[in-house]
Order: sequence, then C-alpha cells, then structure tokens
Amino acid sequence: GASREVAVARVDRNVTPEGSAEASAVDDRRDRVVVPIERVAVVHACLDDVERDTLALMAGRGGGGTIELGVVPTFATRWLLPRLPDFVREHPGIQINLSARTRPFLFEDSGLDAAIHAGSGGWPGTESVFLMTESLVAVASPTLLGGRRSLAAADWSRVTLLQQSTRPDAWRQWFASRGMTVDGDMAGPRMELFSMLTEAAIRGLGVALVPRGLVDEELSRGQLVIVARHEFVSDRRYLLIYPERKADDAPLVIFRNWLADAARR
Repeated sequence: GASREVAVARVDRNVTPEGSAEASAVDDRRDRVVVPIERVAVVHACLDDVERDTLALMAGRGGGGTIELGVVPTFATRWLLPRLPDFVREHPGIQINLSARTRPFLFEDSGLDAAIHAGSGGWPGTESVFLMTESLVAVASPTLLGGRRSLAAADWSRVTLLQQSTRPDAWRQWFASRGMTVDGDMAGPRMELFSMLTEAAIRGLGVALVPRGLVDEELSRGQLVIVARHEFVSDRRYLLIYPERKADDAPLVIFRNWLADAARR
C-alpha cells in the first residue's frame, strides 16, 4: 500500500527587534524530514513541550518550575483561584498554568502535568489524591419562589429543572435520595458547566442542582436560596490526578501537598 508518511518542513522561529514572534517554513528538500503520519501527533506534542518550556524560561520561572494543570472550570474559579494566592506567596518560584477540562483525557496528548477532576476515581496509568466529596443542593432565585421559603413536594413537577448536560440523571439521583419520584426529572434546559447553571438560576430560569461549596457567595448575597433542606453526597469526588511518571516531579509534589492541605481546611 501507499506509504503513510508526511514531509514536515523545518520551522525557524525568530524574534524581531520589537519582540514579536515570527515563524517561517523552509521547505526545500534539504530541510524536510519524513515522518510516519501516525507519529505526527507525537512530533507536535514534543514541539509543544519545547515551546512551553521555552516560555517558562523566558518568564523567569525556570528555577522553581511550571505546572500545566487541567481544571474543572467552575471549581477552579470558585474554589481554587481564591486560594491560589496563598500558594504563590509560599512558593513564588512555581508557576501554575490553568486549562479547562470537563471530561477525562489522555495526558500523553494533552501537554498537561496534572488535572483536578470530578469523577468516581482515577484513570489508567495515573495516581490520584482525594480532595473532597461533592454535596449537591437545589437552588433558585428568591423571585422564582414568589415569597415562599422552600418548595413543597407537589411543586417539583411544576418548576423548570435546569439540567447539567454531562450528568443527565443528576436530578433523578437527588430525588431518589429523598425518596421521591418526579415526572419530567430529566427534562429542562441543558448546560455544561455549574457556572452556567448558577447564572441561569440567578436569572430565574429554573432550579439548579449544584455543589454547595460553589455557590456560597450567591447564597450569602441573597441571589440564590436553597429550596429544599437536603444535601445529596453524589458518587463523584474531586481528585488531583497525574501520570505515574510525574509522581516524583518536584514542583508537582509541592503543589500536591499544598492542595491536599487546603482541601482539608
């Protein structure tokens, strides 16, 4: 069969006097490398690693190291980032770069050193550190309740349930933990992130099921109220996950220990 190879042009990266990066491809045959097509992704990943390390050195962070961290977006915004200044003060030489990840992935293809993930356990070829459980509460805008302090059992079939698209059975599990069955428990607008569900609930679009720790500010400001005195501990846990080969990486060890301690407080 035909050879599954591609020719990769050499890319010279130059810096102009103004400091802007330029890339010029030199495609004469002397500067071309033949790479099997199935290895192209590996080559690109290696180039990404080189570029990332170069940027870290240019940023003056070479001494302490850089951690590329995948994060669940809302958890990062509401829980991690408010605590991250403490880590920076304690370890000013270590830089943490954050990238959003909402689903499991392969570290080899990601360029990430570790990830904070909400799930039932780690992934093959990885190690994980438990951070916390997930306790879900039902919240809504006070205006949606029309002066009531909570929803009665008969009200649930009449309200709009805001659904998380990655967890279509979340409401059903929550109702089951209360010994309830509600028609249409999987119906309603679907949104991917807890931050979207939270904002939709604030705007009166329906009732959202979200982790209690991610809406503390909205509850304290009165933008949201808990509509049922029931917290459901789901089967998902927040974990720090990293490849086994990264287990002894010095910056990651420091961050892992700090993160686990912060989660216990």
